[in-house]
Amino acid sequence: MNKPQIPLNPDALAATHEVTNQPPPLQDYNAFEGDTALVEAVKREGGAWGIEALRADGARTGSEEVISWGYRANAYKPELQAFDRQGHRIDQVAYHEDYHRLMAHSLQAGIHSSPWADPKPGAHVVRSALQYMHYQVDAGHHCPVTMTFACVPAIRTTPSVAEQWLPGILTADYDPRDIPHTQKRALTVGMGMTEKQGGSDVRINTTSARPVGNGTGPGAVYELLGHKWFTSAPMCDAFLMLAQTEGGLSCFLVPRWREDGSKNPIQVQRLKNKAGNVSNASSEIELRGAQGRMLGEEGRGVPTIIEMVAMTRYDCMVGSTASMRQATAQAIHHCAHREAFGKRLIEQPAMANVLADLQLEVEGALALTMRMGRALDNPDDEHEKLLLRLGLPTGKYWICKRNPNHTYEAMECIGGNGVMDDFIMARLYRDAPINAIWEGSGNVQALDLLRAMSKSPAALEVFLGELEAARGMHDHFDAALDHLHAALSDQEALEHRARDLAERMALCMQASLLLRHGNARVAEAFTASRLGPEHTHNYGVLPRGLDLETIIARGNPLKP
Repeated sequence: MNKPQIPLNPDALAATHEVTNQPPPLQDYNAFEGDTALVEAVKREGGAWGIEALRADGARTGSEEVISWGYRANAYKPELQAFDRQGHRIDQVAYHEDYHRLMAHSLQAGIHSSPWADPKPGAHVVRSALQYMHYQVDAGHHCPVTMTFACVPAIRTTPSVAEQWLPGILTADYDPRDIPHTQKRALTVGMGMTEKQGGSDVRINTTSARPVGNGTGPGAVYELLGHKWFTSAPMCDAFLMLAQTEGGLSCFLVPRWREDGSKNPIQVQRLKNKAGNVSNASSEIELRGAQGRMLGEEGRGVPTIIEMVAMTRYDCMVGSTASMRQATAQAIHHCAHREAFGKRLIEQPAMANVLADLQLEVEGALALTMRMGRALDNPDDEHEKLLLRLGLPTGKYWICKRNPNHTYEAMECIGGNGVMDDFIMARLYRDAPINAIWEGSGNVQALDLLRAMSKSPAALEVFLGELEAARGMHDHFDAALDHLHAALSDQEALEHRARDLAERMALCMQASLLLRHGNARVAEAFTASRLGPEHTHNYGVLPRGLDLETIIARGNPLKP
């Protein structure tokens, strides 16, 4: 007997593509209010006066509109336009309009200038919080923002140059026009130090500079001839560069336009085809008699530019911490909505172990970064100056080193979607190694740490004093501190052990700060997992008995 035929319903066939169990995008949230650790750090380190402004900025930065700018600025890479249609050399880089929107968003917030324009207590802390939020939308545009921020101490060494340039640099605005700086309301400044034969060893730079006219020394005009291997953000209005003079390696401010209104011969040879950080153009340039003004004393180029390097290294700490925060927020948000095997992922014990561990890394990184922000806010305090001397290379080394593997673990929490380019995690993963390489790679930071301890025993005393303030608060911390003292007392094979020392110092400082000033449950979990006898660098292996629910809730960008 034939079975009755069931008629096909076209609507039913279309319904096979119903989307279920897919978390909504993380957008239209407050990037400040949703970050418990950030709110606490700003208050703790002296930036409480900026809370309302940070809250307002957090709502804007977490909006769907601003988040979409980051996606498009990375989807449409900068393009070099070396010549115009008639064949004239123009050396311009074309960016997507959303890159310019990101630049305006950050510069109008004063991330490049506020501590210099209004150096009140807590200014660096509040500025760091702003950068930390904006960086989570897009890392690339923060390269010119950071360099503009960091150039100020070097330019201030030469009053005649500072008088001309600082008013535009300190203006909280963005003007992308390719015209002489004298005609612009706001200016950005980049840097071009490394050359293909030297990299971090700038002492062997071959770019030369000779004086134009009779004047020499600070503020005098020189012509530069040479090649720079990495010059990021080549559309900046000027660049700090190192070049060899008769008196040795010197520092120069080299504008894109000469003071007579003609184009300075800074020729962009190509844009780098980078794995990450793609919204930001990085270039190779040739200086064919480009004019620049000397900053600081002749032959003292490295000491002149060293404060700029210190500031950019600090911003690497901020940026890597921000990257880990965004990765953790995405992972927690995903797992709070996604179900598997009958429960939300966030309720699965193995996943909760990973999520809490990711949040602990953010907590430790943010505590160290914002503590250095408070030190920057007290430049006349000898204790804080000495703390920075070791704290910056320690933090730059460790936090930037932790970011790539941290981002991968967060990506794994999200699964297949995490490696797709139309989700943010793939971009975070490609961007993650940049800060560990830029402004001195891991070995450079670890060796700089050794150099600082050797030259300034007082700096080591201050650093260890900060650690000793937490002695007696946790057995694992006390044991780790004893081991650090022993390691520092051993003077054999120091360079061979440089990374080990940097890691120990970073972990002890993070634990000390959390034990003294942080959330008790976070401090317990961080110290037990990072300094305990079962310590491992892998994520998701936290000891039993910790309050994972509280730790994860602190990282949830959408508070229940």
